[in-house]
Amino acid sequence: MSGHGFHVHGPHDHELEHAAQGHDAGHGDDHGHAGGKSMTNQIALFTAIIATVGAIFGYMGGATQANAGLYKNNAAIKKTEASNQWNYFQAKSTKQALAEVTRDLSTKAEDKDKYQAKVERYEKEKAEIKDKADALEAQAHEWDEKSEEQMHLHHRWAQATTVLQISIALAAIALLTKKKWLEWAMLGAGLAGVAVGALALLHI
Repeated sequence: MSGHGFHVHGPHDHELEHAAQGHDAGHGDDHGHAGGKSMTNQIALFTAIIATVGAIFGYMGGATQANAGLYKNNAAIKKTEASNQWNYFQAKSTKQALAEVTRDLSTKAEDKDKYQAKVERYEKEKAEIKDKADALEAQAHEWDEKSEEQMHLHHRWAQATTVLQISIALAAIALLTKKKWLEWAMLGAGLAGVAVGALALLHI
């Protein structure tokens, strides 16, 4: 009855309006859901990448720690060998001293010459032993330095792994709270962890 300037809505008209409103609201929900899903996918991808990099860093940290222990063991072996050489050097010194005393106490020229020859032989042997002991001590020092370098790198890798773990934790919190600043914190921690790992890779 629209002849008098108004229209009476029937049941069918109400259903059509309700469906139209529901359709519009549904589109809004779809956009919000798509946006949230996109953010979730991005954080999930970032977390997967950071977890992979963190696993590599963790492996490198374990490898450098093992190397540090191996190099320290090598240094200890060389120090023991050097100590043995110095003991040998001391024994030769004792024999040389006895030979010198005997030479000085000898009255016969041939005895003096015999013991003098021994003194000279001991002196030569001592020089060879000293050179060997010095070389072993130098090798021990080199192994110690290598061990310290590997431990430094181990600490770098451990620092990088820890920062990446913090980044992953922030990612989880960001997913739960939907806070944008947590996403930025997550990205910042991830980049910081990668940067520390780069320092370890460059032996800095």
